[in-house]
Amino acid sequence: MGVPKRLTEMQQRFAELVVFGGPDGPVTQTEAAKLAGYSEKRCRVEGSELLNPKLSPLVVQYVAKLKEERMKKYEVNYESHITELARIKEEALKKKSFSAAVNAETNRGKAAGLYIDRKIIKTGKLEEMSVEELEAKMKKILDDYSQIIDVTPEIKKIKES
Repeated sequence: MGVPKRLTEMQQRFAELVVFGGPDGPVTQTEAAKLAGYSEKRCRVEGSELLNPKLSPLVVQYVAKLKEERMKKYEVNYESHITELARIKEEALKKKSFSAAVNAETNRGKAAGLYIDRKIIKTGKLEEMSVEELEAKMKKILDDYSQIIDVTPEIKKIKES
């Protein structure tokens, strides 16, 4: 028996259902096989076999192609992301929805790298530390994070030529 040269209609339908979902949203491979017309008794096995590259290389390639097309369609890049957030902010301001506008502007700032999210996970209790341990810990924090703690710009003297 050899490997088939092209996909059947049921295989194409299965791949499309796996990638894009069914009428009610995303579906499992078993549900996709069932919706594509495979036997109710074998739909679980069929779904697994159809996504196995050794058993169904054409189906797996088609699924990969569909996923790539979907990614290109919904591609997010910096420019489109910032532009869309600006559009959302303007619409929110028109509707006097200031909270939504602030959120959109904050997200634009995050996307542009204007905000840095830092989380420090503290273990132990400060109450259990001695004064010397507290001072050592504070010195270490200042040393480790001095570049982000001290935000005062440096004033440089301009040399006259």
